[in-house]
Amino acid sequence: MTDRSRFSVMSRLRSFGYAFQGLIFTLKTQHNAWLHLVATVLVVLAASFLGVDAADWRWLIVAIAMVWVAETFNTAVEYVCDVVSPDYAEAVKRAKDIAAGAVLICAFAAALIGILTLWPYVDAYIRVLSGPVQL
Repeated sequence: MTDRSRFSVMSRLRSFGYAFQGLIFTLKTQHNAWLHLVATVLVVLAASFLGVDAADWRWLIVAIAMVWVAETFNTAVEYVCDVVSPDYAEAVKRAKDIAAGAVLICAFAAALIGILTLWPYVDAYIRVLSGPVQL
């Protein structure tokens, strides 16, 4: 076993550091990542305020993670494409468009999951605010 293939806590900590650098790079360079961050914060705040139960939190977490995974992969594809082909190339454009399309699919699916998951809580909250109906 070589030194490079041995497990060490320090190498694992460095790996986490690299991952966080990738997330920071995504936030620094991708405007849509900021939109995803705002959406993430709003969903977490709304779900907390509405008292979403654990089963429904699972759906929200999956939806949020799905969008962030797609966005970070899209950023990686765009970055690699720009390094490999700094000049315009139709194939690079297509690859970037396809990766962006994947993010769009995930964002739409996450929005639907969010609506389906949060709507019963919003509806219940509105009913409480409305109070009993008086005839």
